Amino acid sequence: MALEMFRKKETLAMRKKLIGQSCRLFYSDDPVKIVRARGQYLYDENGKRYLDCISNVQHVGHCHPSITQAATTQMKLLNANSRFLHDNIVQYADRLAATLPDKLSVFYFVNSGSEANDLALRLAHQYTQHEDVIVLEHAYHGHLTSLIDISPYKFQKLTGQKEWAPIPDTYRGIFREDHPNPAQAYADTVKDVIDKVHQKGRKVSAFFAESLPSVAGQILLPKGYSTKVAEYVRSAGGVFVADEVQTGFGRVGSHFWAFQLQGDDFSPDIVTMGKPMGNGHPLSCVATTAEIAGAFTANGVEYFNTFGGNPVSCAIGLAVLDVIEKEDLRGNSSRVGGHLLDRLTQLQTKHPIIGDVRGVGLFVGLEMVTDKEQRTPATDAAAQVVRRLKEDYICVSTDGPWENIVKFKPPMCFSMEDADLVADRIHHILTVNRPAGSPQTGPLWLSW
Repeated sequence: MALEMFRKKETLAMRKKLIGQSCRLFYSDDPVKIVRARGQYLYDENGKRYLDCISNVQHVGHCHPSITQAATTQMKLLNANSRFLHDNIVQYADRLAATLPDKLSVFYFVNSGSEANDLALRLAHQYTQHEDVIVLEHAYHGHLTSLIDISPYKFQKLTGQKEWAPIPDTYRGIFREDHPNPAQAYADTVKDVIDKVHQKGRKVSAFFAESLPSVAGQILLPKGYSTKVAEYVRSAGGVFVADEVQTGFGRVGSHFWAFQLQGDDFSPDIVTMGKPMGNGHPLSCVATTAEIAGAFTANGVEYFNTFGGNPVSCAIGLAVLDVIEKEDLRGNSSRVGGHLLDRLTQLQTKHPIIGDVRGVGLFVGLEMVTDKEQRTPATDAAAQVVRRLKEDYICVSTDGPWENIVKFKPPMCFSMEDADLVADRIHHILTVNRPAGSPQTGPLWLSW
């Protein structure tokens, strides 16, 4: 029986009544009601098509036929928990292992990035027998209580404060693009935190960071940073956890995992993965070493996850890997992402309100400022650009501590034409909103 389709106004009223108000909508002033999607496009209840620059979860494209076929075929055959012996889970783990450094050879399948990060914390604590976790400023690692506690992005809005290491942001951070060795300088700030932990008579369990900090503002870590941090953390008896929930599975183009941007000689001790893994199906994973997994087993407590690694989830995961390879989506990410970066960098020379353009592959941020010298965040302007792009049927959003970074993490099938459309519309928005009498050079103040 087909589900009843409500009018947008009715749907919104029911949502306000039935769904917790902390569960927010995109464009809360005028939400978009999406009823179907395909590839990089969303369609509303009136058939209007929107270009999706937001959905890094639908990694290979919305409703990809190979993914839906894999899901329905396996669903018709069997879906059971992983206590029953089945080929899919071991075949999928083997495929994932082939993308990772050799030492990351043991896998635990779960259902969300938050679950994966929570399990990574448990693995680290059990292996090291230490408690303290070092995270980066403005980090976000999930919504569970254990993860809010290591997510300054969230807990700074709550009571109590905690210590963390500075975000390695070479545009806005304490060591900037003119520093001779920002990787070493920022790594040394982690060493300072380790020293503070030791001064309190405590010990470090883990350093926990996204391979490319996303919520913090689409940050690219200086090359060599992770290698040096790992050296400090391991010397202190801790482990290095790479959160790849947002950045894994080829989004950076040149590599399958974003941590690999740090160099061939770097490998984390634990890797978590999630959002793109199931192309919208709830599927996540933790990869670690045999030694760490052995310590977790030795505690005598069985780890069981009702839905983690079930045959349907693993069939979908395998299909995602197939599509990434067959459609050369890593290559597409490099080509299209590079083109988008070029186009946005060209806009930076024309519009002084664009303070920085950064990214790799289809992980791109455009930082807006009211003053290029002071790098003052242009929060209102960024929000207005998002609203104006929505009027042009392009969905983007903002990130960063001041919400002044317009971010692009679209499905990996994003095209050159899509990139050109986005750049052209941003140029138009920034041009037509120039106030009368504004100088043609110098900081551009938009008349929002």
